[in-house]
Amino acid sequence: MLSVVIPTRNDERALVRTLASLVPAAADGVVRDVIVADSGSTDATLEVADLAGCRVAGPVPGGPQARGALLDGAVRTAKGPWVMVLEPGVVLEEGWHREAAAMIETLERRGEAERRALTFSFGLDSFDASARLSERFAGLTRLLTGLPRPEQGLLVHRSLYDRAGGFRNLPAMAGADLLRRIGSRRLLRLRSRALAPVDPDARGAWGKAALRGGLLMLRLPTSVVARLG
Repeated sequence: MLSVVIPTRNDERALVRTLASLVPAAADGVVRDVIVADSGSTDATLEVADLAGCRVAGPVPGGPQARGALLDGAVRTAKGPWVMVLEPGVVLEEGWHREAAAMIETLERRGEAERRALTFSFGLDSFDASARLSERFAGLTRLLTGLPRPEQGLLVHRSLYDRAGGFRNLPAMAGADLLRRIGSRRLLRLRSRALAPVDPDARGAWGKAALRGGLLMLRLPTSVVARLG
């Protein structure tokens, strides 16, 4: 049913966490294959992917190296009719695959599979009070823009992906750019949460990333947002 695409670059530990949350779905036949879109890792990321049975889609020699191009190439090799894109380090809540499978079956029965996409609810993988504040900020951003954050993942039928133009050849914010083009009216949110990682040594990084994502959703040019430090 689902092909999972995960972009990586030196994400060995983050990839382990994300892959672990996919194991029950693979065992139940919901996840068909996992593709790691790697942009040149020098740590053990590719070893982790190989041990887990993932396929690796790397940079094309002499071709475009941007993150968006790598993601698009990985999606094009997916075996399933539905593709789920996840950021490395994101952990999906237990039971997510049952809800996702039920929603996909409903959309297919109603003939809306090629017109709707799915995202998860948002959460941070931390008990810290600042994490709850960041979650509320993300909720406010969604209220203002109508669109989710890329950390919430994306489940999309290949036909809708193609009609939306797929991932563009962008060095950054490719996921937010695609969500914007799919549009809030086509997106349904699952109750299951995608828990984004929090680096205790870089707490300010999450706030800056959230700001950049919010600015892009508010229709600032992608080229401008991608240059923000």
